[in-house]
Amino acid sequence: MTARQKIKFCCFTLEGVNSFATVLFFNYLYFFMAQRFGFGDKSNFALAAFLGAAYTVAAWQGGKFAQRYGYFLALKSGFSLMAIGLAAGYFLPSAAGKIAAAALVTLGMCFIWPTLEAFVSDGETAARLPRMVGIYNVVWAVANAAAYFIGGSLIEAFGFNIIYVLPLAMVMLQLGLVFWLQGHATEMAREALTKPADAPPPEPHRPASPRAHAFLRMAWLANPFAYIAVNTLIAAMPGIAAKFHLSTMLAGFICTLWCFVRVGAFIGLWRWTGWHYRFRWLVAAFIGLITSFAAILITSNLLVFIFGQIVFGACVGLIYYSSLFYSMDAGDSKGEHGGIHEAAIGVGNCVGPAIGALSLQFMPQHQNSGAMAVSVLLLCGFGGLLAIWKRAK
Repeated sequence: MTARQKIKFCCFTLEGVNSFATVLFFNYLYFFMAQRFGFGDKSNFALAAFLGAAYTVAAWQGGKFAQRYGYFLALKSGFSLMAIGLAAGYFLPSAAGKIAAAALVTLGMCFIWPTLEAFVSDGETAARLPRMVGIYNVVWAVANAAAYFIGGSLIEAFGFNIIYVLPLAMVMLQLGLVFWLQGHATEMAREALTKPADAPPPEPHRPASPRAHAFLRMAWLANPFAYIAVNTLIAAMPGIAAKFHLSTMLAGFICTLWCFVRVGAFIGLWRWTGWHYRFRWLVAAFIGLITSFAAILITSNLLVFIFGQIVFGACVGLIYYSSLFYSMDAGDSKGEHGGIHEAAIGVGNCVGPAIGALSLQFMPQHQNSGAMAVSVLLLCGFGGLLAIWKRAK
């Protein structure tokens, strides 16, 4: 294994472990708050909106920090903050303490994800970049789906404290790996990021065209709307589980289908690149996102719920993949672009649940008011996507 491959392999390892840890914590935090403190949909929506707002601001700055001060310092800062937040959340007994701890974990994540995205993309040519982005997407999505799938079983076996204890152990492992990697970075980076004197020159990265920038803007618009839907759905999962009379374990099994479909979408989009810079794929994914989201939250039919998850997972996969690929493909400021990509996710993390909470606050008599309000918001995003495309043409 070459030095370059060792660096990338370590990055993918960090990515997979961190994806599992963060999903186990954040996705089941809403179940925990519902059981321990009696949080309903409105309270969980408000919590998700608060954490999303924090992520929006901090992720943008985290990408800039990594670009300016280096990837290793950003990773060490991020994992240290996550460890402190998880440890604090374990010991603090009040709801306010749990929320403050979750905010600190969120802040730590904002240093990690933009940095890992830039790390795996740095030094890659136009020919290699799609492969690296594809592997990156598959790794985090597989770990994401696995954590969500077995999280309910872990909680039933060990109690809700597992969402603090296991992620904390994983974060400490990752922090140790970062220190190890930095200790070997000089020699490894020399081989990985420079070429021997007798080696053929690498294929240069193509400069970003106006068309590429247009797709980047469309993807940056579409991705937060996808995460509006994703985080509204995650925050509503305790209520959906109650509607279908599912235990926490069964909710973990049944309500994660869309995550596994997203993994399949990532693999397909990695292996087939014909969707690159093709507007019809992006617009079809947005239409599917809107319809499947509304179906998942409104239906009382389990089969419709399952089919909606299949469509939802495929559409979210293409939209997210577009945002990350175009962010890494259109320009060399990968740390900053990664930060913007993650900040756009934070916007979705905040706005969707916020709309859901406000709808339930002012229209509590309508059970599906949150789903309908977010669906209308997604339609507005679809209009914005068409407007950017029209200007680009």
